[in-house]
Amino acid sequence: MQSRKLCLRPTRPAPDNELGISPLNEAWLMWGLLFGSIGLGYFMYGKKQSAVVPLICGLMLMIFPYFVSSTLWLVVIGIVLIALPYFVRI
Repeated sequence: MQSRKLCLRPTRPAPDNELGISPLNEAWLMWGLLFGSIGLGYFMYGKKQSAVVPLICGLMLMIFPYFVSSTLWLVVIGIVLIALPYFVRI
């Protein structure tokens, strides 16, 4: 009877992308939820007031987290889109 050897070396999970960084972590999810919620508020305000800039910024805040995988860029772009209606009046 042959005995089986047990491998005691820890195995690492395969990385999700070529950099070895998982794009879906807790911070990314929380920031995406926050920016999506603020975007919904901007969208509703822009639609009710017929204001183009808050309407477009609201749409962008709700959509852009699907295309940005870095948490740092998610926060930077989100802050810019939140501040934009205060500085741009059309």
